[in-house]
Amino acid sequence: MPKNMALFSLQNNLFPLSMLTTTPSSTRTFPSVTKRGAIIFGSTFLLASSLNFSTPLAPAQHLQDELQQEEDHVVHLFQETSPSVVFIKDLELTKLPKTSSNEVMVNEDEDAKVEGTGSGFIWDKFGHIVTNYHVVAKLATDKSGLQRCKVFLVDGKGNSFYREGKIVGLDPSYDLAVLKVDVDGYEIKPVVLGQSNNLRVGQSCFAIGNPYGYENTLTTGVVSGLGREIPSPNGGVIRGAIQTDAAINAGNSGGPLIDSYGHVIGVNTATFTKKGTGVSSGVNFAIPIDTVIRTIPYLIVYGTPYSNRF
Repeated sequence: MPKNMALFSLQNNLFPLSMLTTTPSSTRTFPSVTKRGAIIFGSTFLLASSLNFSTPLAPAQHLQDELQQEEDHVVHLFQETSPSVVFIKDLELTKLPKTSSNEVMVNEDEDAKVEGTGSGFIWDKFGHIVTNYHVVAKLATDKSGLQRCKVFLVDGKGNSFYREGKIVGLDPSYDLAVLKVDVDGYEIKPVVLGQSNNLRVGQSCFAIGNPYGYENTLTTGVVSGLGREIPSPNGGVIRGAIQTDAAINAGNSGGPLIDSYGHVIGVNTATFTKKGTGVSSGVNFAIPIDTVIRTIPYLIVYGTPYSNRF
């Protein structure tokens, strides 16, 4: 192809025909285009085309990345906190054991029936377990010597084991109890305690427990309300309770309510249910961790709350 024809072809693609002018001698004059200018213009055109196609996809990709990060955070949160949560079984022996060995007694499931299940969490490395009073109420009031409490734990290496739980302290007025298990030879992971005095309605929260015996169950929700009043096992009122829509069902009691940092902000304790169903209504409550922090040390040392000592 002649050189001038090639130039016309390039110009005809880049410029509108209206820019062409005709001289009296019928000789066409084209706008001046250098090779360098054509290359720059063409590159700009390609870049603009590329941007036009990619711009609508950017927000969708950004949203997908945010959702993935949020999901990864919840998964990591569960992996970090679940080893600190324990599964509690209330057992009633069918007959008094012939030996006084605690380990033999707790192993005799074939001679015991499960009276109920609950949750709890590891308070310290010495084997103190925090749970609800109503989870261990049968053991606390046992007169027959047949009630036992079996606690299932996970050590720092992911190994599961169980021990008999012994009651150390009780506070029915706040529906709190402390159990002690023998953890010799095991390295356990206590929870990280948070604060409840700076909670805000709407912030995310997570409940970990064993609803209906399904171990290590995570449910998610938000703080739905603060400063609620709920009944206590001794007929009184627990004030300052946290309301949440994170599902709390039978077996969740005593487990931790945690925030987005993995810090415990409450002890799951109650749910409103439709009569006869036993199903969570989405209106659930936890004892605020600030109350727990004030109470548990006294239960560990004295066995009773501070208020009962005077």
